[in-house]
Amino acid sequence: MGKKKVAQKSGDMKGGSDQKAESAVVSKSSSKKIDSGFVYVNATYNNTVITVTDASGNVVAWSSAGTLGFSGPKKATPFAASKVAATVIEKIKKSGPFSVGIVVKGVGSGRDSAIRTFATQGFTITSVKDATPIPHNGPRPAKVRRV
Repeated sequence: MGKKKVAQKSGDMKGGSDQKAESAVVSKSSSKKIDSGFVYVNATYNNTVITVTDASGNVVAWSSAGTLGFSGPKKATPFAASKVAATVIEKIKKSGPFSVGIVVKGVGSGRDSAIRTFATQGFTITSVKDATPIPHNGPRPAKVRRV
């Protein structure tokens, strides 16, 4: 629920320390410029999720095809991935990062279109890394079926 804010009249205040504390909270919410960061594209068979972080890994913005209103098999299309990328780009237009390294994970069809959208919007792409998990032996195969 959070703390309740109590409004006070200006005549009831003792000293100006309360005003300084409130102004510090307001100035804290302003965003600062970020020079470089990472874009994580998670493209699965069912959805596409794009997350933008700064260089230390703090999330700056994110979006997915499901949050944009795509439903069912339309979430995993390249068109939905490009729309998700465009939404994330709009969120980070003012604060950055403008020099990004892209990390792609998954086997969905939205991988390429998300990268192309970032490239066409004027971002400097420093690296593209594929972090799709690959099994190095996998699980034990099923036993032979007897009929």
